[in-house]
Formats: sequence, C-alpha cells, structure tokens
Amino acid sequence: MTENNSIPLKEHFAIFKHLVRWTVLVVPIAIVIGSVVAFFLWLLSAAIHFRFSHPWLLYLLPVAGVLIHFIYQSVGKSSEKGNNLITEQIHEEGGGVPKQMAPVILGTTIITHLFGGSAGREGTAVQIGGSIAAMFGGWFKLKGKDMRMVLIAGIAAGFGAVFGTPLTGAVFAMEVLTIGRIQYDALLPALIAAVVADITVGAWHVTHTQYHIPAFTHATNALNSYLHFDILLLGKVIVASAAFGLASYLFAGMVNEIKNVCLKLFKYKWMIPVFGGLVIIGLTLLIGKPDYLSLGVDAEHPGAVTIPSAFNAGGADTWSWLWKTVYTTLTLGTGFKGGEVTPLFYIGATLGNTLAGLLNAPVGLFAALGFIAVFAGATNTPLACTFMGVELFGGEYALLFAVACFTAYFFSGHSGIYSSQRIAVPKIFDPDYSDEATLADALKRRGYMHQKLRKYRLLLKKKK
Repeated sequence: MTENNSIPLKEHFAIFKHLVRWTVLVVPIAIVIGSVVAFFLWLLSAAIHFRFSHPWLLYLLPVAGVLIHFIYQSVGKSSEKGNNLITEQIHEEGGGVPKQMAPVILGTTIITHLFGGSAGREGTAVQIGGSIAAMFGGWFKLKGKDMRMVLIAGIAAGFGAVFGTPLTGAVFAMEVLTIGRIQYDALLPALIAAVVADITVGAWHVTHTQYHIPAFTHATNALNSYLHFDILLLGKVIVASAAFGLASYLFAGMVNEIKNVCLKLFKYKWMIPVFGGLVIIGLTLLIGKPDYLSLGVDAEHPGAVTIPSAFNAGGADTWSWLWKTVYTTLTLGTGFKGGEVTPLFYIGATLGNTLAGLLNAPVGLFAALGFIAVFAGATNTPLACTFMGVELFGGEYALLFAVACFTAYFFSGHSGIYSSQRIAVPKIFDPDYSDEATLADALKRRGYMHQKLRKYRLLLKKKK
C-alpha cells in the first residue's frame, strides 16, 4: 500500500478512536447527570404542587430568601456565579467548578419554588451538568481542552435532559459560550451527552410537558402560491419577533438593574432577598391571583394563565408577559435561585398570544414563536432555539421559527442573561463590542464611554 493510500486509513482510524474515547468518557457522565436531573424534576414538581395546596407558604418567601443567602455564604459561596462560572471555566480551559455546586443549586431552587419564587429550572440543570462533568473530569485526570469539552458536554446533558430536547441541548452548549461563533470541536461529546441524558430521564419515567400548535387556515392567493408561503404572515412574524427581541432586552436589563440598585440600597446583603420576597407578596395581593409565581407550567387554579394556556385564544391577559417579567427579574435579581429559561418561555408565549390578537394572526403559532424567540434573544442562541422549535412543535413551521429567532437575536442587542458570554462577532460593528470582550466587560466599557460623553457635554455647556 502506498503512503498516499494509507493517509485516509490513518485519518479514519483516528476518527474512530476519537469516537470511542469520547463515548466511553461521556456516557457515564451523562447517565449520572440525567439521573440527577430526573430527581430534580420530580422534586420540583412535588414542591410546586405542595405549594398549590398550601398557598400560605408564599408568606414565608422572605424567610426562604434569607435561608438561601446563608446557604451560599456558608457552603456555596464559590458557586454563587452559577452558569457564568461554568462559562468562564470553559473559556479559560480550567475546570474549577466546585463539586458542591450541584447539590447547592438543586436545594436552593427547590426552596425558591416551594415558597413561590418566580424562577426556572434550566440554570439548575446546567449547573448540575457542569458540576458533575467537572467532578468526573477530575477523576479522569482531564486537563485543558479535554476538560473544556467535558464541561460543554455537561451543559448539553443538563439542558437536553431538563427540557427533553437533546439536539437543542447539544447546539445550545456549543453556541451559548461565544456570540457569533459555535464551538464545533465539542459537537460529538455534546450530542452524545445530551441524547444519553435525555434517554436516562425517560428511563426514570419522568415526563416533559407537551406543546401543540393548533391548526389554522393559511391565506391563499397567487403570490403565496408562487412563493410557497404566506408573505403577509411572514411580515407579521418579523414585526412580532422584533417585539420578542425587545422583551429579551428588557428582561436582561431589569435583572442587572435590580441587582445593582439593591446592592446600593441595602447595607446587609441578607436584606435583599427579604425585600424581594416582600415585594412579590405585595404584588400577588395587589393582582389578586398567583399566576405569575413559580414556573408557570401547571395551573394552580381553573383559568390560570400558564404556558400551555397561552397557545389558545383568551389563554393570557394582555400584560401577562410584563407581569412575569417583573416577578422573575425581582426573584432572580434579589438573590433567589433557579433558571431564567422557563420564565422566558412564559413571557414569550404570553406576549405572542397578545401580539396575535393585535396582528390578527394565529394564536398558537405566535405563542410558539414567542416561546422560542424571547429565549433566543436573551441567551443569544438563535440556532439552538430554532432547533428547539422543531423538536417541540414539529418541522412544519421551521422557516418561521428561524425568522423569529434570528430577528429577536438582533433586536435584543448586545445584552443577555449570561454576562460571561464572549463576543466573537458583534451583531453590528461597534468598537465597544469587539476584542472578544464578555457582555459584562462590553457593557462596562460602554457605560464608561457614556459617562465621558456626558462630562464632555457638560463642559461644552459651561463654556457656552
């Protein structure tokens, strides 16, 4: 055999070796992550339904906030950065994710939901995945790039398992790290981990909420027949998706602003969750219904506004999306724990319900578009969210899913719920968002430039 003929054989042997190695490494990690996520989902459902039958637990939310604060101060201080810590470790090719992150975030998320805090579950699942992956990586003595890939696989496993969307989990883990760049070198371990973790959750007989877009009638005319899609509907989707992106921007900005304001207002940090809990109690009494507490997936009472109800006409109030934004940003901004994604689903689905009425559009379709597009804008992961639309709702409207997610992505600006995301390719050219700065660094830089500009304007006024 000539040397040229042996090159492809060597390459394919290396590919096969790579496949076997990462399968052997990732499968046990994914099984453990899937099992822990299944336990978390079961425990979360039990906690939420226990509060449904004991509504007085809401009045203990400030006490629960103090408990969460002291848990992190005593045993989980290094884990307090949550998802951002995992992202930072991947960028730095480190792996310094503490082992206690998984049990601490699991326990504190359950506490948040048991007492009515408005939070999600994705952040918890991702931190469980990252923590367990880092622990296994240490046992396997992985370093550098290998540890980085294991952490990405852990994110994929946690995300894919918690929502029952393994393909989305794999793409999300590769896309969420850096805006404008996908980490394709981690494709194999991420996909294996997400699929195995999702299968493991199913093996534990833990089920996920099923969503469905009700059938609707398309407009028919010669232009639509020529283009093979409804051009008027596409225009409405673009308009709505711009609103979805702005809702993402509002959410991310409010979380950061609430954190900053509370740090300035309160001398002792334990007072921050007390304040947040009291405000949430007050808002619930003011509104007169508990619809915006906790996940928002299961109905606490007949006629409650939930994510599934938003897929039907009359299934959401006009301002449900804004109330959920206020509740969730208050919950997370004042120190309670959990994820942001399920509340973002709620915000998107209810906003889509409202916009469908304003635009005379199909309610179920626009709820589905909002569901994925607000998430895309807040996490800067339009490709993963397009895949999520296909996995959750089917492929019939894949084009509209992509249009919605990418439009929302651009309209959300350089903002996001993960401040450690790096900017590889800015959405628009702007020197404040270059050099692979993180979102946090870029926003600080932009704030500094705004301060300098303000001072310069004041000097000009004085000279005049």
